[in-house]
Amino acid sequence: MQRLLSLAILTGPVFFGTVSPSIIKIATAEEPKVVFREDFESGFDRWEILDPATWQINEQDGNHCLEITARKSDYKPPVRSPGHVALIRDLKLTNFDITFKVRSTKDTGNHRDCCVFFGYQDNQHFYYVHLGAKPDPHSGQIMIVKEAPRLAITNNQKLTPWDDQWHNVRLVRDTEQGTIQIFFDDMQTPHMEVKDKTFKEGRIGIGSFDDLNEFDEIVVRSH
Repeated sequence: MQRLLSLAILTGPVFFGTVSPSIIKIATAEEPKVVFREDFESGFDRWEILDPATWQINEQDGNHCLEITARKSDYKPPVRSPGHVALIRDLKLTNFDITFKVRSTKDTGNHRDCCVFFGYQDNQHFYYVHLGAKPDPHSGQIMIVKEAPRLAITNNQKLTPWDDQWHNVRLVRDTEQGTIQIFFDDMQTPHMEVKDKTFKEGRIGIGSFDDLNEFDEIVVRSH
């Protein structure tokens, strides 16, 4: 016993019995890592914008944000899908979450929206969330574009409560489970969710189908 006490003093705590797996999990679990952060105070060089003429940096009370300035875009996708697309350069992820602030600057009615792009392979292979004001088969759904016009993979019935204020959006992607979750202001209960494993690693972006928005405080974490 005396020898055990001496070893404990020299080497640290000695545990007798079985160590709980939950303790091991806590000790080895990795926290989500921030891999991208953007506040647009230094412009938008870290973005690939498919129609740069319709985006600009806007300043309000000393704060800068990225703004879509025109509903009509000269970018014409090969299949029917959003016309305003801004993709983060040099970033492809599988499991991640993205959070950002967004403000709709024009009331365009039932399809007033913003979009979040992910799993982006090219302009005919990607997912996007359409946060449309009033859901229907082409609005307010999680969509897939796969060599054909966008197709809803959800049957959402929830309204997206747009107004003239800033709102918080979060998208969480887990490719092992196939889960896609989108949150709007309420960060506890998904606004929409679905399972789909068609696209895994891909690019991430923001935009809209054909509406006007401002974006700020974007953070991407890798899981």
